[in-house]
Amino acid sequence: MTKDAPLIAHVIYRLDIGGLENGIVNLINSTPRELYRHVVICLAGYTEFANRIRRDDVSVFDLEKPPGKHPGYYLRLYKLLRKLRPDVVHTRNIGTLDCQFVALAAGVRHRIHGEHGWEASDLRGRNRKHVLLRRLSRLVVGRYMAVSRDGSDWLQNVIGIPEERITQIYNGTDTDSFTAVRERRESNSFVIGTVGRLDPIKDQLTLLSAFALLRDRSSEGGQALSLVIVGAGEMRQQLEDFVLRHGLKSSVTLAGSSDDVAAMMRTFDVFVLPSLNEGISNTILEAMASGLPVLATNAGGNPELVVDGVTGSLFAPGDSEGLAELIRMSIENPEARLQQGAEGRSRAVGEFSMAAMKERYMDMYDSELRRSMLGGR
Repeated sequence: MTKDAPLIAHVIYRLDIGGLENGIVNLINSTPRELYRHVVICLAGYTEFANRIRRDDVSVFDLEKPPGKHPGYYLRLYKLLRKLRPDVVHTRNIGTLDCQFVALAAGVRHRIHGEHGWEASDLRGRNRKHVLLRRLSRLVVGRYMAVSRDGSDWLQNVIGIPEERITQIYNGTDTDSFTAVRERRESNSFVIGTVGRLDPIKDQLTLLSAFALLRDRSSEGGQALSLVIVGAGEMRQQLEDFVLRHGLKSSVTLAGSSDDVAAMMRTFDVFVLPSLNEGISNTILEAMASGLPVLATNAGGNPELVVDGVTGSLFAPGDSEGLAELIRMSIENPEARLQQGAEGRSRAVGEFSMAAMKERYMDMYDSELRRSMLGGR
């Protein structure tokens, strides 16, 4: 371990499968250890997902916060920060925002807070209690980070953060692991795929509804249609019930979580993200890197990734009819589908690489450390 390298303490609610968590792991793995050291502090535990951190100098801590309001974990966090003495504390999303006040009390000089996405219960970040906490946090957070222009605009217009205190950094994707090489299979099959946690905000029910419409209208042109939903979560039972109720069991696979999403992507012909809202979707980036056309909702940061009519298409959240039509068009226009996939791959490599993401984070951390040395906030 390089003792002189600044230490970043990443504070998250739980280290488990998810886009935010995957982004932290990718950032840590891609950072040269001579530039920055890292620790991950979890409020409510971690799973074997932590094993994806490949650096042997990174510790993961669990504050063992139980559900509900248990202020005892604030004291545990305070003591841990006093022991670690990180140069930067970087919290993520509303669940860890109050930890900024603990970081201030523990004497951490550089405090960054990132906003990465939304919840089904608060699709546009307007919950009055959460807005109040976010506005109060302006007193202690030195820099805010957003993963999309949409998120940056929200921080300015709803929370009242000055533009100069916001850094916008897109997620990056591993364009070496996710490739445009397709898995061989019979030419009369067509696979629609999606990847994401089974959560109301991801709205896989709209995708199932669109798939049922395609089946009922027999518009597949003789091809064997199938749908693969990769992910785990609270909505699984509802999705299973829909599949059974509509007689889709033979053509829909609820695949659960996967340790090899890149391999799953290689079996798809088109990728669909039906989310009600998004920060920046890692799975869209992975699908683009995989050379897949992407059909995504025109919500949140999605239109910042998907160029409508060029790398895929956008549709209104909850619009199963519109989505069914887009899938039909993709099935019937293989040349356009392949061209969109190629354009998406090119865009992922050129604009959303892991190296580009890492450099933007390093610039942000470097800037904050320099700002304090010069006597700024």
